[in-house]
Amino acid sequence: MKDHTKKLVILDLLSDGQFHSGEELGEVLKISRAAISKHITVIQDWGLEVYKVKGKGYALSNPIELLNGALIHHANLPSPKLLGVIDSTNQYLLNNMDTIQSGQSCFAEYQEAGRGRRGRTWVSPFGCNIYFSLYWRLEDGLAATMGLSLAIGVAVVDALERLGCSNLKLKWPNDIYWNNRKLAGVLIELSAQSGGAAHVVIGVGINVNLSERFDSAIDQPWVDLHTILEKNNIRNTLANELLISLFNVMKEFEYSGLSSFVHRWNELDNFKKQTISLQLGNGTVTGVCEGIDPQGALLLTVNDEIKSYNGGEISIKKS
Repeated sequence: MKDHTKKLVILDLLSDGQFHSGEELGEVLKISRAAISKHITVIQDWGLEVYKVKGKGYALSNPIELLNGALIHHANLPSPKLLGVIDSTNQYLLNNMDTIQSGQSCFAEYQEAGRGRRGRTWVSPFGCNIYFSLYWRLEDGLAATMGLSLAIGVAVVDALERLGCSNLKLKWPNDIYWNNRKLAGVLIELSAQSGGAAHVVIGVGINVNLSERFDSAIDQPWVDLHTILEKNNIRNTLANELLISLFNVMKEFEYSGLSSFVHRWNELDNFKKQTISLQLGNGTVTGVCEGIDPQGALLLTVNDEIKSYNGGEISIKKS
């Protein structure tokens, strides 16, 4: 893995949104102004806009709030690992599963290969959003993971509501919506052997302050927290609220599975009583959405009969 230490120092200095001269940055890092310029080029590749003005130096187009370990903690969980540049937070925990304990989490400033459900790319510009993953060991095995993504969706909504968000909805099985625009998503990856514990990595991505420059890279309507709340400097607060919510939900999920969350999920269903289409494999099913059943399957009224649908290849499009 490349050493990005110097770039992260530069970004720490530029995070205030003010101009800093190449000479000033070079003195701090003990490198030439030409080397600073090369680092700035890479920083721009990380999705940040950097102004360069002769006689003034470099400045970010907007200040950014960097992650702060002193502000993100939970008394009952291991200290979160705060990562600068990583391929993906999920992959980081998957790679280190043999050496970390249940409850270990990580946050990243930037993901080089952030991923969403069904192999999609998760747009991950530096310092703009929340990129978070949590490792959890479920002793009751693979069967105990049924419906977990739905419970995690409720946990994310709980955290966002504590920040002041309202009108949040859930899209089966793993997206958080605001006014029919995607605000956040969940990606769960797991491994388990027959009769053994299930090792679960829960990934959460939340748009916090995402530039419209990324419209072309996102294949659906989206929204960020800055638009909803009109507040700045909420990444660390949100990160901490996520830890609280996910700990509470995972403890409850261990005890009672999805049953504790079905009613709440159905209250938040973005498509309840609406006609939707399900793309399942090569086929499409159209019906009226009736929420979820106790196992987390999606319920549809099709030709006056309620049917349940489940599986990783189902996608939903509003008809």
